Amino acid sequence: MGELNVIQVAAPANAGETEFVFNRMAGITRFLYENLPSYNMAGYVVFILVFLLSALVYKLGFAKKLKMSQNIVIYVFLFLGCIMLTFLALFLPMVEGLIVAALILILYKTRLWREKREEQRAAN
Repeated sequence: MGELNVIQVAAPANAGETEFVFNRMAGITRFLYENLPSYNMAGYVVFILVFLLSALVYKLGFAKKLKMSQNIVIYVFLFLGCIMLTFLALFLPMVEGLIVAALILILYKTRLWREKREEQRAAN
């Protein structure tokens, strides 16, 4: 009677707690946690999404021509910073915000590219 049952210790939280947490999660993160086979895999997928979207936003909006070693240092620190952003992404719409930022920067870059192309045609 005094021994702990391993099954009881390893039992997941009750459905009410799980539902409470899922209701507070951000949209895409919640979708991933509900539909992927394990919570570990969902956590890794959220981290990868945050890192890739952060790298895309950095590349589109802030990157300059740098040496390869400087780029490696920047992306290592971006990787480390995305660990913290992943924790924020659980309950804040980080992934959604990064998607919006990437879309805005893509639109800006395409418009800039078109204007440069038009200027080159006008100059010729």
